[in-house]
Amino acid sequence: MTTVKAYAAQDATSPVAPWQFERRDPGPFDVEFDILYCGVCHSDLHQIRNEWGNSIFPMVPGHEIVGRVTRVGAKVTKFKAGDLAAVGCLVDSCRKCSNCKDGNEQYCENGSSGTYNSYEQDHATPTYGGYSNMIVTDEAFVLKVSDKLPLANVAPLLCAGITTYSPLRHWKVGKGHKVAVMGLGGLGHMAVKFAAAFGAEVTMLSTSPKKEADARALGAHKFVLTTDKEQLKPVRNYFDFILDTVSAPHDYNLAQSLLRTNGVQICVGVPPTPLEIAGFSLIGNRRSIAGSMIGGIAETQEMLDFCAEYNIVSDVEVIDMKYVNEAYERMLKGDVRYRFVIDMATL
Repeated sequence: MTTVKAYAAQDATSPVAPWQFERRDPGPFDVEFDILYCGVCHSDLHQIRNEWGNSIFPMVPGHEIVGRVTRVGAKVTKFKAGDLAAVGCLVDSCRKCSNCKDGNEQYCENGSSGTYNSYEQDHATPTYGGYSNMIVTDEAFVLKVSDKLPLANVAPLLCAGITTYSPLRHWKVGKGHKVAVMGLGGLGHMAVKFAAAFGAEVTMLSTSPKKEADARALGAHKFVLTTDKEQLKPVRNYFDFILDTVSAPHDYNLAQSLLRTNGVQICVGVPPTPLEIAGFSLIGNRRSIAGSMIGGIAETQEMLDFCAEYNIVSDVEVIDMKYVNEAYERMLKGDVRYRFVIDMATL
């Protein structure tokens, strides 16, 4: 066992603070690596505050992890000491169910193992995440990282990146499609970049006129202020897809009215209250509302390779570890462009 330095939440009301715990030594199939950068995801805050009702304490958050390999097990074939490596939202799954066999480990029928606030596949050992100086993970859930991209900017790809890449790929979004992205934040800014890279016409839907310049700089072709009825008129019954990244309560009926026949609203944000949508919003034009989580391991690797080829990364603000609680408060106010990333050398 190796003693690990970390930041953890001890309960749902305390800030994250220094803590130590022990990680296992690498087994035959394990990769151990020093964590260089870890992204700060809104779900970190949800979970340390037990807003989803499933929190396991003490909790070490963090599932946007990049670093450099220090040791590998005897049967590891994909990595060696000195390689760059990454871990996203998953560290294991049952590997036997139909979803796992299809490369959809995120939907494991027997319960995948999250990188933190979860249990290993023994259903007894808690998992601890990337707000720590090192991690040990089975190589089947470790990802390769290109040295062509700045590592701090790569970290959020492991969650914000794959969360937006996966649905765009699943619905085969590309040239000829009219795509709207609802909400310009950590998820939304990646959605704009990917949809534009795939060749779609991209429109940003926002409640803030201040975000137009940023949206266009990120690759959006159009901008619509959803509080302006005149701006909404030309995009009624217009979009093939709306990628809805908003995690606050909002009007799903409005979004549906912007979809053309057979259009799909894809929800990747998680509002705190149940969706309210009128039946006629759906049946009038055979519209759909759907959800999507992260992608599987193979798709996440595909996404990382795509980003390396097309020079796509997240826009980040790098912070010291001791600043993370203040970063949470700023995140709640939307005061970040567009993802905080912790420099783990400051731990």
